[in-house]
Amino acid sequence: MNFQEGKDRFIQAWGALGSNWGINRTMAQIHALLLISPQSLSAEEIKDELKISSGNANMNLRALMDWNLVYKELKPGERKEYFVAEKDMWEVVKNIISQRKKKELEPMLKVLDELSDVEATDAESSEFSKVIKDVKLFASKADSTLDSLTKSDSNWFVGTFMKMIK
Repeated sequence: MNFQEGKDRFIQAWGALGSNWGINRTMAQIHALLLISPQSLSAEEIKDELKISSGNANMNLRALMDWNLVYKELKPGERKEYFVAEKDMWEVVKNIISQRKKKELEPMLKVLDELSDVEATDAESSEFSKVIKDVKLFASKADSTLDSLTKSDSNWFVGTFMKMIK
């Protein structure tokens, strides 16, 4: 396989993987392109390489910056904006976890807090309250674990993971 085939295959595979961690295919493909690029790229270069519209490139670059997966890089004497991906894979993973937590787990915890106030007056409402309490306990533990994970360094994570699989 030559370099271009490998590059295209990686970009396509990362694009498909992106939907599993909560972003659209094009956003993940832009991220993949920037991950493997040895230098920063302009929105126009990204658009041309991936054959997408300028609007699509710009919108997805802004979203990647919101996720802290891509950063703007200014080049002296250039009017164009250039973009570079976070290359530290541990930071990439932590940023993805943090964003997923913010978008999915934290809103659920808020709803569970509100539902904890439901009065148990009969068997049905008692069962409802019990299930809400159990789900809230599990979600809170998951939240706490994810907080610990995102605050840890990669050596701790790898060491802990290796102990778990032994």
